[in-house]
Amino acid sequence: MSDQPRRRPGSKPHRRPKKDPVRILAFEALRAVDERDAYANLVLPPLLRKAREKGDFDGRDAALATELVYGTLRRQGTYDEIIAACVDRPLREVDPPVLDVLSLGAHQLLGTRIPTHAAVSASVELARVVLGDGRAKFVNAVLRKIAANDLDGWLERVAPPYDEDPEDHLGVVHSHPRWVVSALWDALGGGRAGIEDLLEVDNERPEVTLVARPGRSTPEELLDAVGEENGLPGRWSPYAVRLTEGGEPGALDAVREGRAGVQDEGSQLVALALAGAPVDGPDARWLDACAGPGGKAALLGALAAERGAALLAAEKQPHRARLVARALAGNPGPYEVIAADGTRPVWRPGSFDRVLVDVPCTGLGALRRRPEARWRRRPEDLDGFAPLQRDLLRQALRAVRVGGVVGYATCSPHPAETRAVVDDVLKEQGVAAEFVDTRPLMPGVPALGDGPDVQLWPHLHGTDAMYLALLRRTA
Repeated sequence: MSDQPRRRPGSKPHRRPKKDPVRILAFEALRAVDERDAYANLVLPPLLRKAREKGDFDGRDAALATELVYGTLRRQGTYDEIIAACVDRPLREVDPPVLDVLSLGAHQLLGTRIPTHAAVSASVELARVVLGDGRAKFVNAVLRKIAANDLDGWLERVAPPYDEDPEDHLGVVHSHPRWVVSALWDALGGGRAGIEDLLEVDNERPEVTLVARPGRSTPEELLDAVGEENGLPGRWSPYAVRLTEGGEPGALDAVREGRAGVQDEGSQLVALALAGAPVDGPDARWLDACAGPGGKAALLGALAAERGAALLAAEKQPHRARLVARALAGNPGPYEVIAADGTRPVWRPGSFDRVLVDVPCTGLGALRRRPEARWRRRPEDLDGFAPLQRDLLRQALRAVRVGGVVGYATCSPHPAETRAVVDDVLKEQGVAAEFVDTRPLMPGVPALGDGPDVQLWPHLHGTDAMYLALLRRTA
C-alpha cells in the first residue's frame, strides 16, 4: 500500500513552495526595518555576510537583494499609493508582512527590468513560503492588477495633478512625505526643476566614497588598490576617492587598517573647512564635541596631527564612543576619546582653539543612504531636536577661546535645524561671536549660495545635504 497522501479526484498535487534565498533575505530585511525600527544599512550587511558564508549567495545575488531592499524602501510611498488602488481595504488593514511582499513585488514590476511573469511568480512563491497559500492568492491577485500598467501609467492615475497640489504631486511621484517635500523646497528655494532634481537624486543609489586620512594613506594608494575601472578621485575633497562600481571597502588594506575610511565627501568638506578656518593665536587644542561614530573625528585627528595639535573627541553614548576610539586608533598625533555629554561639558571654558559640533538632527540630508528615515520622521521631531541643537552650539561657543573657531554642522537642510539655530544662539546675551565666510574654505565647490554659511546638496554637489556655519568667538 502506498504511503503517499491520497488526493481527491481532480485536485492538484500539493507542491512545496520553492525557496528563493535572495527574496527571502530581502523580505527579512524589510521586516526588521518595520518591526524593530532598524536601518537597512545596518541590517543588510550581516544578512548578506551570513548568506555568503552558507554558500547561498554570489555577487549577483547580493546585488539583487540590495537593490530589492533599498529600491522598495525608497519607493515605498509611491508603491503604497499604487497598492492602495488595487486592494479593497485601507492599507492599514493589510497585514504588514503581506504589504512587504506586495511592495517587493511592485518594485520588481515597476522599478526593475525583471520580466513581468518572473516578478509575479517569484513574489507569489515568496508569499507561499513566508505567508502561506491563502495569502499568496491575495498577493497574486494584487500583483496582476499592478502589472496591468507601467510606472508612468500608474503615476498618472494615483498622483494628483501638479497644478492642483504641487507638494502632494511631487510626494507621490518621487516617494517623499508631503511635509518633507515642503521643507526641502523651502530650504532650496526656486521653482519646480530644482526640487524635482533633488527628490530624484534622493531615490538614487549613492556612490561609496573613501577618505585617505592625511599622513596615513593617500588617494593614489586607494586608487591603485581599487583599480582605475572602479575608482575616481573625489570631486571636491583632495582626500576623497569615489568607488564607481561599489564593491566592499572593508576588503581594502588601508580601510581594514584604519588608515582610510568610508566617508561622504560632504562630511570631509566640513572637517576640512573647520581645519582651514583662520584662528587668532595658538592652534594646539581641537575638540569634536559630538564625535560619534567617528568619521569626522578621524579626519580631524589626522589633520591635527600634521600640525602638532591634539584632538579631544567626546561622544555621549558609550557604545558610539567606542566606535570613535576604533576610528581614531593608530592616529599618529596626540588624541583622547571620552564618553561625555557636550551639553554638560567636563572641560573648562575657553580651552580649545577649534571646536566642531555636528549636532543630532532629523537626517533629511542623508535620505539617499537611509531611505526609511523619510517615513519615520515627523514634523514634530524638529521641535524635539531644537533645544538640544541650541544647547550644543551654546556650549561649543563657551568651549572655544576668544579668537578661536566653532563649526556648527548638521546633516539636514531644514531651516529650523540650520541657520535658525545659529541666529537664535548668536542673539543671546553672553554669546559674542561672528560668522566666518565658509565659502572660500571649500575651494572649487560651486553653488554655495550667498554665504556666509554653506548648504551642500545631493543634486548639485553629489554629497549628503550637509550644512556648515563657522563662527569666531569675539569676546
